[in-house]
Amino acid sequence: MRVRFLLLNLLALTPALARAPIPAPAKPAAAAADWPLARGTPQMLGIGTAKLPDQLDVLWAFKTGNIVEGAPAVVGNVAYIASADSHLYAVDLKTGKQLWKTKLGPMRASPAVKGGKVFVGDSDGVVHGVDAATGKPLWKFATGAEITAGCNFHGENVLVGSHDASLYCLTPDGKKVWNFAIDGPVNGSPAVLGDTAFVAGCDSTFHAVDCKTGKSPWNLALSGQAAATAAVDGGFAYFGTMTNEVVAVDLKTKKMGWQFAPVRRAQPFYSSAAVTESLILAGSRDKKVYALDRKTGKEAWSFATEGMVDASPVVVGDRVYVGCLSNGGEFYVLDLKTGKKLQEIELDSAVSGSVAVTADRLLVGTEKGTVYCLGKK
Repeated sequence: MRVRFLLLNLLALTPALARAPIPAPAKPAAAAADWPLARGTPQMLGIGTAKLPDQLDVLWAFKTGNIVEGAPAVVGNVAYIASADSHLYAVDLKTGKQLWKTKLGPMRASPAVKGGKVFVGDSDGVVHGVDAATGKPLWKFATGAEITAGCNFHGENVLVGSHDASLYCLTPDGKKVWNFAIDGPVNGSPAVLGDTAFVAGCDSTFHAVDCKTGKSPWNLALSGQAAATAAVDGGFAYFGTMTNEVVAVDLKTKKMGWQFAPVRRAQPFYSSAAVTESLILAGSRDKKVYALDRKTGKEAWSFATEGMVDASPVVVGDRVYVGCLSNGGEFYVLDLKTGKKLQEIELDSAVSGSVAVTADRLLVGTEKGTVYCLGKK
């Protein structure tokens, strides 16, 4: 089903528009109504547990001043939105009304929320700690280059990667605990499992990092650079590369599990993977969303979109939710088992942002800086 929404009509909807081994089951988000991290969980699985309606409607649309590339964070009834217009916004989840906004710096990364604080990095290379209730800036920590991916946590400490070729561990008040250096920019968020963080970057290497010491017990050479965030579950890490592959790394043997590359017109995978009990879902710049068998890496199905897919898919129940970089702003709902299109919604511009899932709705941002809340009217 195709639903078209004209931008002017959408803007009228809201008053807030003014400014190998048998894999273990994937772990759900921390709470059904919360999405505190870019991919929902510390393991970066891209799985939502909340019930969503069979057909999505636009409940409200919140307009920022520039592209929204990261997924919003949602805690309680508040959505936190980072925009390239240099502002961090807090928005009432039910109404779309702005609660506060704070000027920080141009942001491409997803915000992350923990302990009453919002943590987000900006394109100037600064990590910000902000009071979640008021928007008051609490501290800054400067890295040496831009930050494009969201933070994660180990205990109370904050983990964040920078294009200055380092993964940083900071205290909740912004003091450096350690930094782990690689030989190229860190593009994605670290995935965290227990006391270990996993990260890949432009050094064509997959790294395991001890979160307590900042030392790497092991690493694995890859066939190319990685821009995507790894998802970690069931003894494996899954992620895409700039050399047109999705790979599975066996965390026990510290070796490559399987590697998948499309047969035709292969392009890089900037999209981060979603991990279910049986499938790995990832989008490619070849304008397709792929579902891969989790054990073998073989293609289960693929779905052709109208544009490159840099946004990361999210799975809720038996459905996949993902947008693409098309002029028409297509956002898709796909059947998880077959890849069949169940619904297509046209937003105001290319869908640059990844999805956040809450109790009965989802949020997604566009290149024109609009964040849409989709649910049942």
